[in-house]
Amino acid sequence: MGFLEDIGEQSRRAIEELLEVAALKPGALVVIGGSTSEVAGQRIGTSGNKEVAAAVLRPIMAAVKEGDLRLAVQGCEHINRALVVERDTAEKYGFEEVSVYPVQKAGGALAATAMDLFADPIVVEEVRAHAGLDIGDTFIGMHLRRVAVPVRLSVKEIGSAHLTAARTRPKLIGGERAVYKKPAPAAGASL
Repeated sequence: MGFLEDIGEQSRRAIEELLEVAALKPGALVVIGGSTSEVAGQRIGTSGNKEVAAAVLRPIMAAVKEGDLRLAVQGCEHINRALVVERDTAEKYGFEEVSVYPVQKAGGALAATAMDLFADPIVVEEVRAHAGLDIGDTFIGMHLRRVAVPVRLSVKEIGSAHLTAARTRPKLIGGERAVYKKPAPAAGASL
């Protein structure tokens, strides 16, 4: 198997493991951030590659589609980590479109490739995803819902890029002693 096939297989296994652990409901949003430079063994932002991006994205897109989920692909810092989504995803979640077009040198190869592979892509400034993969330490956390929970995958790298994953859960507030309405004053109590 060649390099592109290897990273495609690693990407497939990573997204399948994440989706199994996260147990997302149909329509849930998954965010992917990635550095193709890191995947290829270079320093982030130095040698983006759309062929590498396509090899990573295609199996992820297939798994997301199979799970009836939505995908957001994070761009790089040069576009403030804005994300590529399908127009219908933006409409479903009420995301506002922004004016920027990710290209390899300003947006990153992953986001630029998403613009090519998505059916009706637009760019939005932020999302609150239910789960995500971070390929090459691109810091997707700003686009995850609170509370993020790390997911340990058997796949630790895609190519040479460090891989982390997360799912989210609702905030745990209250507990068995929590009070949900103002209590009546105790008899004889003074302030």
